Amino acid sequence: MKNKILFGVALTGIVMGCTAAYLFALQKPAQPPVFDPASNPYAAGIYSEGIVESRQTSGSNISLYPEVSGTVKKIFVSEGTAVHAGDPLLLIDDSVQRATTDQQQLQAQAAKALLEELQAQPRPENLEIAKAQVESASASLKTTSDALDKQQAGFKADERAVSRDALDAALNAQSVAKANLAVAQRQYELIKAGAWRFDVRNQQSQYNALTKAYLSSSALLAKYLVRAPSDAVVLSINTTTGSYISSQGSYDMYTQGALPVVVLGAPQTTLHVRCYVDEILISRLPDVNTIKAEMTIRGTKIKVPLHFERIQPFVSPKVELSNQRQERVDVRVLPVIFSFDKPHNVNLYPGELVDVYLGN
Repeated sequence: MKNKILFGVALTGIVMGCTAAYLFALQKPAQPPVFDPASNPYAAGIYSEGIVESRQTSGSNISLYPEVSGTVKKIFVSEGTAVHAGDPLLLIDDSVQRATTDQQQLQAQAAKALLEELQAQPRPENLEIAKAQVESASASLKTTSDALDKQQAGFKADERAVSRDALDAALNAQSVAKANLAVAQRQYELIKAGAWRFDVRNQQSQYNALTKAYLSSSALLAKYLVRAPSDAVVLSINTTTGSYISSQGSYDMYTQGALPVVVLGAPQTTLHVRCYVDEILISRLPDVNTIKAEMTIRGTKIKVPLHFERIQPFVSPKVELSNQRQERVDVRVLPVIFSFDKPHNVNLYPGELVDVYLGN
């Protein structure tokens, strides 16, 4: 009885094993692909990986780095906003620089006021005082001269009537009065002449120096407000209010590197594709006068014809993934730039990778 049970269990195991082997041997039909891979439309075309960019006459997207460091106080735009040349993008805290600029402006104004004061001399009130002093000294001279004449006349009439000491005192008084009159007249001429030209020249130089310092400080103050250099679209903002930024950009905690504070691009009705042609394929690159290209948007069956724009005639290491210059691979490529009109009802943005075939 026991042997029959063991035999039944073994037979059951054999049947289940055979069934499982049969089921696993069945081949399931492959799922159809979501989209067809990019195909070469040219008989002798070469493949290139491309990156979508905003249209620029030279270079790629506009990366903005502030010329001054500080804390972001306010951001005026958002990503996707169309801006015009001169529009404010963000403001860096400028409280210290603004106070410094105001101080230098007041210093320049004070120097100008002193310069105008020197140029306005002589002051009429001072000239009137000097003139009155001349008249007073002239009257004193006349008084002493009259007294001397009387002393001399009495001495001639009778030498005993006027002492020699009185006559000498009258003579000395007249000399002092003449000297006082000469001093008053020279003082009057000095005031009438106005400020010394050397004092005016020195004050003019101080005013010019302080004015230039104020203008320099004002120019630096203007850099705390980052403005759009041209008509563009805001592609990305890599900072927030309260974050610290510098001329190196803003720190990205994920990549542990610096990013441009704001990235701008041209209006996205017309875009560029920067194709990286491998150095071993450069010799097969068609002539620029007959070159043709077709782009395939990844994840779709959409193919877009491209128009040749220019070649960046410098073979350089290929930049991948993070688009940072520190990250390179051992492949050197030649950038070839094409333009195309953005298809309607297609989501396509700068920075997107596409497949490109080049031929003629």
